[in-house]
Amino acid sequence: MNIIIDFEKGAGLVPVIVQDADTKEVLMQAYADKEALELTLKEGYAYYYSRSRKSLWKKGETSGHLQKIVKVMVDCDEDCLLYIVHQTGAACHTGEKSCFFRELIK
Repeated sequence: MNIIIDFEKGAGLVPVIVQDADTKEVLMQAYADKEALELTLKEGYAYYYSRSRKSLWKKGETSGHLQKIVKVMVDCDEDCLLYIVHQTGAACHTGEKSCFFRELIK
């Protein structure tokens, strides 16, 4: 099957949901451009595109909190990715295991 990721819908970026391979916990959400996805697939570690810094980054490159890729899935519209990973350390820049550690209260 030939899958073509639609980067054009998101001005060159697609959202990436990251899930822990063992616990199934959602760890974070980020964005990837074509280069980030290519590096992720080639090297086996998660790369993203930072919208604020306008640059490519490897998750955990400075902190050591790497995300080893187990599987990369694409949604039915081919405009969103799911990285299933083995997480080393914390996924969140705050030091929390997951970026989703706060509950929105009504």
